[in-house]
Amino acid sequence: MTDQQPQQQQVQLRIDESKMNTTYANTIRTSNTNDELVMDFGLNMPMQTPGQPPMVVFSVGSRIIMNWAGAKRLAMSIGGAVRQYEERFGEIDINPAPPAEATPPSEN
Repeated sequence: MTDQQPQQQQVQLRIDESKMNTTYANTIRTSNTNDELVMDFGLNMPMQTPGQPPMVVFSVGSRIIMNWAGAKRLAMSIGGAVRQYEERFGEIDINPAPPAEATPPSEN
């Protein structure tokens, strides 16, 4: 009796970027269903209108909807990329302290 293992077939991957759009996002809003994760990527833009309280407008630029298996693979991939970045450049501060207000020099 011979023990034969199935041969692995190599698959070539070609990435088509011809229809790709590139956008910048500084914030994300997530929501979900039992089957999917919905991610809205966009820009937080502070708006100051005279006589009105300050406001931040979230302008959604892209919506990505993934199944949960894809979302887990994405989380693992991003986690690995962040870990590599921090190993090279140091920890990323996600809650930076606001800049200290300048105080005028005291007169003596």
